Amino acid sequence: MKRRQFLAAAGGGLAAGAVASPAVAQSMPELKWRLTSGFPKSLDTLYGAAELFVRYVSEATDGRFQIQPFAPGEIVGTPQATDAVSNGTVEMTHTASYYYVGKDPTYALGTAIPFGLNSRQMTAWAYHGGGLDLLNEFYGRQNLYSLPGGNTGAQMGGWFRKEIKTVDDLKGLKFRIAGIAGQMMQKLGVVPQQIPGGDIYPALERGTIDAAEWVGPYDDEKLGFAKVAPFYYYPAFWEGSAMVSFFFNLAKWNELPKSYKAIVQAAAAAAHTDMQAKYDARNPAAFRRLFGAGAQLRPFTRETMEAAFKASNELFDEISAKNVDFKKIYDNLRAFRNEEYLWFQVAEYNFDDFMIRARARG
Repeated sequence: MKRRQFLAAAGGGLAAGAVASPAVAQSMPELKWRLTSGFPKSLDTLYGAAELFVRYVSEATDGRFQIQPFAPGEIVGTPQATDAVSNGTVEMTHTASYYYVGKDPTYALGTAIPFGLNSRQMTAWAYHGGGLDLLNEFYGRQNLYSLPGGNTGAQMGGWFRKEIKTVDDLKGLKFRIAGIAGQMMQKLGVVPQQIPGGDIYPALERGTIDAAEWVGPYDDEKLGFAKVAPFYYYPAFWEGSAMVSFFFNLAKWNELPKSYKAIVQAAAAAAHTDMQAKYDARNPAAFRRLFGAGAQLRPFTRETMEAAFKASNELFDEISAKNVDFKKIYDNLRAFRNEEYLWFQVAEYNFDDFMIRARARG
């Protein structure tokens, strides 16, 4: 290539670069966000999902979109997290929506309600049953936008200082239980207590509360509940699954370039999948260790579960009569649940039932 041709070609390339660079910078701006978590750092399943999310977002944008996670209390506490996002104190949070039922019971539907959906059904409802659209229609009026951010799977029923043999044994019981489930249990005589995860152990140890539920073996072992409340009950009929969510300030979400929105959605979906995979992989070994250390496994009686089911339906009817947002989303979720169990009882249930029995036979 002659010198004049080379310079012309180089000049053309430089000119093109001069045009392209601002375009790239505009489509991939440098952003620094803050994420306040609703979960303590000691829980690598729950807090860890936010860490995984922010890492994926950073790597997918070559570090141009940085999100820094903070533990509860470092900026705001868990009870203030959604308000902090809504008013722009932070850009986002990773938390359980049912922590905010005091603001509106509709928040419960984004995490779990008694006798609701199992984890696969919850994901199906959110992504393909209209659930996420309905939730975001509600959240949007609070200047929030939400994406699924993990699921614990079916939870354990909690740690009790004394045995629960009948429904009457629940009367007067001071029970740490989150969300709308506390209102349901109140109908059975329970005195529900809202206590953040990090404060549960000392409350149990001091006898300030009689029982507490959290998640399941892997997390419960970390929190040490077996040392102060030996009876481990199952299942948590109030949490057949528990979905946690990423909440974004709606205005900040709307300002994101399309490419960043796609990256955030993909990173959230990856964190959502990873959380339950981690729980499913780690719960069995933790389960064995707990009972090797003296925890005593107990099932809730059928009588207790039937009474709770009745109380739940009464509660949902009462709330629906007063709250149009709750009724709209709950009616959709309930119809979806009934259709799902029409299918799950055929293949999923029978396969699992056979394999469980086969394992028991050795």
